[in-house]
Parts: sequence; C-alpha cells; structure tokens
Amino acid sequence: MKIHTIATEPFEGQRPGTSGLRKKVKVFQQPHYLENFVQAVFDSIGDFQGQTLVVGGDGRFYNLQAIQTILRMAAANGFSRVLVGQNGILSTPAASNVIRKYRAYGGLILSASHNPAGPDEDFGIKYNIGNGGPAPEGVTEAIFEQTRKIEWYQTVECDDLDLSLAGNFELAGMQVEVIDPVADYAELMQKLFDFNAIRSLLADDFSMAFDAMHAVTGPYAKVIIEDILGAPAGTVMNGEPKEDFGGGHPDPNLTYAHELVEILYGDDAPDFGAASDGDGDRNMILGNHFFVTPSDSLAIMAANAHLIPGYKNGINGVARSMPTSAAADRVAEALGLECFETPTGWKFFGNLMDAGRVTLCGEESFGTGSDHVREKDGLWAVLFWLNILAVRQESVEAIVVEHWQKFGRNYYSRHDYEGVDSAAAEQVLQNVRDQFATLPGQMLAGRKVGKCDDFAYTDPVDGSVSTNQGVRVLFDDGSRLIFRLSGTGTSGATIRIYLESYEADADKQGLDAQDALADMIAAANEISGLKQLTGRDKPTVIT
Repeated sequence: MKIHTIATEPFEGQRPGTSGLRKKVKVFQQPHYLENFVQAVFDSIGDFQGQTLVVGGDGRFYNLQAIQTILRMAAANGFSRVLVGQNGILSTPAASNVIRKYRAYGGLILSASHNPAGPDEDFGIKYNIGNGGPAPEGVTEAIFEQTRKIEWYQTVECDDLDLSLAGNFELAGMQVEVIDPVADYAELMQKLFDFNAIRSLLADDFSMAFDAMHAVTGPYAKVIIEDILGAPAGTVMNGEPKEDFGGGHPDPNLTYAHELVEILYGDDAPDFGAASDGDGDRNMILGNHFFVTPSDSLAIMAANAHLIPGYKNGINGVARSMPTSAAADRVAEALGLECFETPTGWKFFGNLMDAGRVTLCGEESFGTGSDHVREKDGLWAVLFWLNILAVRQESVEAIVVEHWQKFGRNYYSRHDYEGVDSAAAEQVLQNVRDQFATLPGQMLAGRKVGKCDDFAYTDPVDGSVSTNQGVRVLFDDGSRLIFRLSGTGTSGATIRIYLESYEADADKQGLDAQDALADMIAAANEISGLKQLTGRDKPTVIT
C-alpha cells in the first residue's frame, strides 16, 4: 500500500455546527475541501490506529462519492476496519447503534439532516465519538482549529469499492465490511418494544400511514412496519431513498410533510400518521385530524414509559432542549424524576445519558430519543407511540387530551423565518437584548415579565459551560418568548421564535395554539422589530 501525502491549504468556514459541517454540495465538491475536513477530524480525535470506523449517510447526492474518499483516507491514516452501510445508507440513529454495538472508535455520518438534497442543494458531515453520540464541543473546536492550519492530507490510490454488495472486502490493507443497514437497528427495536402487541393492533381495525419522504428511513420502515409488524403494503409512503429526496424538503412538520398531513386531515383519515426526516432522527406524530407537538410528545412518552417493555422498570430522568416547552418538566416533577434543560444540540444529552441521569430526551424541532443510542431517533419514536396505542387502546387525540387534563396544557408554537439576511437576523435578537434592563416588571401580552437573559448552561457532569444559547423573555406565570438563530441551514439565517403559555384549566385547553398565543406572537414582533428589519409579514414555517 502506498500512502500519498497531498499538499493542501485551509478553507475558510469549516467550523462544525450543532450537527457537523453543512454546506452546499458545490462547496464540498471543490478539490481538497472534503479531504481537508476529514483529515482534520482524523488529526483531532486521538489514537485510532488499528481501530474500527463506522461510515454511512442518508443517501443524498454526493453521499457515495464522499464515502469512497473517506474509505481511502481511513486506510491511509491507520484504521484497520471500516463498517459501511450497504449502498452507503445508514440512518443517523442506526449509525449510533452500530458504533455502540461493535465498539467502534467512532463514525463519520454523511447528512444534512432535514435540509433539501441534490446537485445544487446541501451536504453535510459530522463525527460521532465512541459512545455513538455527536462529538462534544471540545472535539469540534479541535477539528475546527486543525482546519485552519492544515497543510496536507493522506490518502491511498485504489479503485472504488462496490458498496451495493454486502460482504467483506479489502481496501489497501484495510478491512471493509459492507453491512445490512437495517438488521442491527431492527434487532434493537424488537428488544425495546412489544412487537406482538403492535402486530395485533395493526391486524385489528387500526390504520396508519408513515411518510419516509424519499429519505433514509424508507428501508427501515418497510422492514419493521410492513415486513415484521405486518402492516399492509403501501403503509410506508415515499419509501425509496432518492439522491434529491424526490425534490422534496424532508423536514417532518406540518408545512413540508403536506402530503401526509392532507391524508390525516382528509376524508377517511387513518388512525395514526407519522413522518421522519432526511437522516432518520426526527419524527412527526399525527392522529386522525390531530397534530401532536414534539414538546407534548416527549411529555406523553415520559408519562407512559412504564407501558413499554424497554422502560417498564422506570426511567432515570428527562432532558429537553431549552426552547422545548416545559410540558415534560411537569411529568418529571409528578414522577419524582430529575429534569434537565440544555442548549439545543443532541450532544448536550450525551453526558447526561452516559452518567445515568436521564433516559428520555427531546427537542421541539421534532427530535425525541432515549439512552438506547446517543442520537435522536425518528422511527423509535413512532414505535413508542404505536406501543402506547396498542396498550391503551385509545385514539391519539384522546391520549393527548387526557394528558392535558392531568398535567395542564403548555400552549406552544415555533415560528421560523428562513433565508433571512444574516445581519438583519442578528439585529432582531440584539433588539431584544437591548431591552433586558427595561422589560422586567413590565406588562407584555397581558403578563408580567419576570426576567430576560441569554441562556447559558453548565454541564452537571463535566462542568463545561455553553453561553449565548438563546435570548429569553420569561414571564412570572411561566410563559416564555425565546429567540434563536438556527445553526442547521447553509445559506442566510433562520430566525426561530418560540412561544409558550401554560393553561391548567381544562375548559380552556381546546383552543388552536395560534389563537391561544396570538398576544404572545404580537408581543414577540413588537419587541424584536422583526417585520421592519426583515420585511417578513409571516413565518416560513409554523409548528
């Protein structure tokens, strides 16, 4: 094997975000661009000589080409074995499971999650550590610093491998195992959930639809929901992964999963509907003419976890991202469990899970998961809900309404303004910061402002501190206005405004969330000056 050392120069802007490095495909296709980042990863993660690396992705455009580059570089840099998903496919939670099950040193996951795909769209890459979770900030910062001073990368010269065939291969002295991407994940799901109960539910007078959005969960859902659990063929919609996700935007929300929404809100709607995103780590849950917010979904999972075989002995605690509603907090308090509020980004849950402090975690951006892996997991959440439905024998709506009656309802919504000029977006948040000294004590949206801050988090396990994680306006009655800039896009900026108001009176829990939060929405626009700065009259997406 001849190792080639290729001279290179740094590229600007290769700092990994909350979910790795995301750029347009054409950026990644520049000579040396992908190679620089991969070498920076290898130079920053410690001594992996003779170890195993996991590689796979969501099947988007440029996925297969990138994997071939990574395989050659892994061989040159000293990995002894790589596990790679057949056809380059591995959902993000499945990759986490493979890393953990086979005790790999870590993994490279190729995905831009819920972002569109295609030659003119987005691509991404992130490194996951040996626990299966996203690299913590200390590692991502080391990678970034290496990208700023890189002078060379290593690779080997060899033919591409045929990744369409499962089996064992050799590449320049390194073992490459092309694995079935679904098998290990399906095995894990059968250990967690009562498949017999779900199978009986699906065989009864119960109907469902799952929209894979032409993304990575198609093969997983077909095997588990249709083949193993016996749902009728066609239950999984848009189940074939495509390089451009069928021209769609694989973000499982009421706007982009409109095909599924129309079915669940149409005539002869099925009892249950669900969708997942590009890389399989997000989920949307629907009932017949009924939408379950991700915040409520996490809370209901926590309240019903004892019904699920994998969690029947109790859960250790619950964690949620700061923008996620406090609905889960109320369940944790009632069950005597710890509840943690973390910054946005799944990596912040990893320490808590590894320390045994929490079992269930969730983000309002349609991500829920547990300590079975170290990523959020879309299909797992769908199976969790199916297991609850199989045990309780009630409708989705009935389960949610009963939950509100017991714990109260956290009216909640997120307004996304996508593709905003970055300077204008920064000014929107700064306008709110500029009022931190004057807002407390004032009445806003009929509520008294208690305090304002930029959210900061001290990790209770390792003591690390994360600052500037979101601008908050907190009210005395528990209501909240939160402003953040999303770190998951590749062009412009996305402003996210989160609105929350708690209602304990069951007679007042049946309003549409946008109506219940109308005064909060007006207040958010008033104090931020968003319309004047951006020219936007309405959000791009409301969830």
